[in-house]
Amino acid sequence: MQRLAGMFVVVGVVIALAVAPASVSEASAFPSIINLPNGYRPEGIAIGRGTSVYAGSLADGTIYRGDLRTGAGAVLVPGEPGSAVTGLFVDERHNYLFAAGAGSGWGFVFDADTGAELARYQLATGTPTFINDVVVTRDAAYFTDSRRPFIYKVPLGSEGGLPDPAAVERIPLSGDYVFVPGALNANGIEASPDGQWLLLVHSARGELYRVDPQTGEATLVDLAGASLTNGDGLRLLGNTLYVVRNRLNEIVVLNLDREWASGSVEGTLTDPNFDVPTTVDRFGNALYAVNARFTTPPTPDTPYTIVRIPRVP
Repeated sequence: MQRLAGMFVVVGVVIALAVAPASVSEASAFPSIINLPNGYRPEGIAIGRGTSVYAGSLADGTIYRGDLRTGAGAVLVPGEPGSAVTGLFVDERHNYLFAAGAGSGWGFVFDADTGAELARYQLATGTPTFINDVVVTRDAAYFTDSRRPFIYKVPLGSEGGLPDPAAVERIPLSGDYVFVPGALNANGIEASPDGQWLLLVHSARGELYRVDPQTGEATLVDLAGASLTNGDGLRLLGNTLYVVRNRLNEIVVLNLDREWASGSVEGTLTDPNFDVPTTVDRFGNALYAVNARFTTPPTPDTPYTIVRIPRVP
């Protein structure tokens, strides 16, 4: 990570002092740690309407809804033995909560207010499969599969309405994309604001790809040699892409060009409270990362948290 020195540090201090009152006020209103239920084993996180935050469970597919302002929360979608939920995305147009179904091969849609299941989609059949993450554009929902070289497209209905389950499209990844059998391949996914491109991180190879959502053709994004191994959740704000590197306990901040074909590392975010964060979302001037704690043996009493950090390196 490159750090500014000399007069740039002085300028940064002056700016920090100028905005300190608002930052302190916001920080005091929002807790830096949100506790999830013990034994929860979270993986995915999404922020929805108002101050709602959602976290999915690898333990049994439970989805928990909390409040960013109070830190309080409760189970929204009860889990089932043998189920799991990974990536989440809230489409605020209809308040749909999309969820990736991990090894089940399913994708789900829930009512983000009531937790009612609205639809489910059979994305992959057989094994191995691991439906890892999801992003929703104006026209479709896209899911990644970490065990197969495909993305799954679920075209949305008119005005973003729920599609027919039979409309699932299985799009093979091609071009520069390299599939590694037995490894964790495509993981986090994001979309350009106009929906023309998808961005995928390859966990095992540490690479970022720009993908044509119509054809699946992938182009390796030139990061000037920077590695994204252990890359997990992604969050795109403008041309800034936040990439969670789970076992490294850090979030890499990338500045991407207008064509989404190259980028540079602008900094790295970390926090003493990180414990294998997997996915991230944004609210105001802060990022929220969920701690999966993969290096800690899970028990029914193991604590899990969501961590709030500033989104500026």
